[in-house]
This record gives sequence, structure tokens and C-alpha cells, in this order.
Amino acid sequence: MRILLSGYFPELTEDQLQKFEQMGELYKEWNQKINVISRKDMDQLGVHHILHSLGIAKVVTFPGNTSVMDVGTGGGLPGLPLAVMFPEVKFHLVDSIGKKIHVVNEIARELHLQNVTASHTRAEQVRDKYDFIVSRAVTRLANFWPWVMNSFKKTGLETEGLYYLKGGDLEEELAESGLITQTHELKSYFNEEFFDTKKVVYVPLKNK
Repeated sequence: MRILLSGYFPELTEDQLQKFEQMGELYKEWNQKINVISRKDMDQLGVHHILHSLGIAKVVTFPGNTSVMDVGTGGGLPGLPLAVMFPEVKFHLVDSIGKKIHVVNEIARELHLQNVTASHTRAEQVRDKYDFIVSRAVTRLANFWPWVMNSFKKTGLETEGLYYLKGGDLEEELAESGLITQTHELKSYFNEEFFDTKKVVYVPLKNK
């Protein structure tokens, strides 16, 4: 994990690299109690989950003192890896399944992530506003955008908006959504075959 991440993100500090290694161990421990990551995928945790989550960090740098909501975070992805990457940014991780949020809270506590809060709720019930929203393939974009479109602060940040991790051919889904989007191919940043069809879809706030 350390070699994998430092190769793609040479700016990571020793403390951050240690946190990512510990995160991997914690996921292995917790996943035996509560299945938050597919069991067959655990061997590929570094590439398929942690590095995949950090694909968002290749597309956008969240400025310090901004806030991010991770919707449908499951076991904390992409929110927890991004919280390690951006320690000066506040992250709120939400999911409708309580036992998954329990795992998120425990991992955040073990890693001493002071910039993470997690809630057992749905995105549309969250009243706070955020600079950025992230998520990993929760549903089709046409369904997802209405849940979050009113959750932005609208501070005029040029990069404000939704960063959505998706895979496969998205042409039909993006057309169906009717949204202005930018698609970033993760294979432009990462060499592993896993990323050949993986993308970050950015939905800017001019869709409001």
C-alpha cells in the first residue's frame, strides 16, 4: 500500500502513509465482523478501494477549511481516504445503514481523524450545506443529483460541485441526467488495469 500510494502521490507525509497502512489493517479486521467490502475484494483493497477513492484527489484539490459530504459512504469510501489526504478539510460521511456508519466511526477514531463526522441518515435529510459532495456509484446520476442539489453552500468556489466515481460506459446515463458534466478518465492517472473503465464525473454548480 505504501509503495502504491507514494508512487502516485509523492506529496504524502510519513504520517499520512502510516494512516493509510493502518486503514487497510482496520478494514481487514472490521470486514470480518461486518461486511462493508466484498470479501473477494479484500485482497485488492489498496487498488480497488483506497486508491480508487483517491482518484477524486487527482481531479480536484479541496482547499483548507472547506467542507465535503460523502453520500452513501458505506464503509467510509471515498470519504475516509480523502479525509487522510486533506486533513484541513471537514468531511461528513452519511449512509442509511447504521452498522456501516458504526464501522466508519470506529476507523475514524482509531486513525485519530479529527476532521471526520459520520451520520446514519439519508442525504436528503441533511440540513447542513457543503462546498463539495463526493460519492461512489450509489445510483444513476439522474436519481442522485436531486438528492444533493440543494446541499451546496454556493460560495463561488470555481471547483464547487459533485465528484462522482463511476465505471463503464456512461454516455447514456449522462445524457439521461440532462446535466452539464465533465468526465475524467482515471486511466489517465493510474496504470492498473482496474482503472481502464473507471471515471470521476464532475457536476458543476452551474446546473442549479
